[in-house]
Amino acid sequence: MEFWEIFLLLLIWIPLLILWIFALTDLARRNDIPGLAKGLWAVAIVLLPVFGMIIYFITRPHDDEVANFSNGPAATGATEPGAIVPTTIAQLEKLADLRDAGAITEEDFTSMKAKLLS
Repeated sequence: MEFWEIFLLLLIWIPLLILWIFALTDLARRNDIPGLAKGLWAVAIVLLPVFGMIIYFITRPHDDEVANFSNGPAATGATEPGAIVPTTIAQLEKLADLRDAGAITEEDFTSMKAKLLS
């Protein structure tokens, strides 16, 4: 082998192969992408190795976005996309404020609190 063939192999083709394998394994491990979308991404990555990988890595959600999404509206049962659902702690604080303001009784507060915590 000549120098340039070794150069291309070590500095271009092997890293591209590693990125290609990483893209496919990352795609297989993600739980936030539905099955059909995973299949389409896999086809894009296999048929268009360089462009498919680049587009996948640019458009895939980061791990912190996935963690925020799992605690967001879909996890709490809200159906409207983009709806902001307050956390349980925020809802309990609002209930306490309503109780302190006299808008609800203590019995209402305890029943709503039990409903939130269940």
